[in-house]
Amino acid sequence: MRISTRGRYASRALLHLASKHGKGPVSLKVISLDQEISVKYLENIMRLLVKAGLVKSTKGKNGGFILAKEPEEINLSEIVTVAEGSIDPVFCVSDPAGCSRSRTCAWRDVWSELKLRNMEFMNSITLADMLERQTMKSKPRAKKVKV
Repeated sequence: MRISTRGRYASRALLHLASKHGKGPVSLKVISLDQEISVKYLENIMRLLVKAGLVKSTKGKNGGFILAKEPEEINLSEIVTVAEGSIDPVFCVSDPAGCSRSRTCAWRDVWSELKLRNMEFMNSITLADMLERQTMKSKPRAKKVKV
């Protein structure tokens, strides 16, 4: 499975919102600058995230975007599914009628299991988890002193 640019950018935008959670709306421009995503591209992504109920938008002078749920309640599978649509490794996993061999194909079973394992993994990772990982990566590392 390959995550597209849209999926990666949606994940980054949501992580940015998670880092500002509880501090009020964040403008599209601020997210765009911080995450190095064009405003135009980000507008489309945020529209998807609002429609899916992951993000709320507010208009006006102090408007912007906030998470619609707690960071602990948003998992990676939701983000990827909203951004990517189907996350099936092959089309026949979700559309067996589209393939005349689906009932007798052993590979379809393997692809279905791959999807299941991917979903289990992505369901286990929340925005809160990613925020913690990001915080750890941002901490300055202590320099080792040679003795």
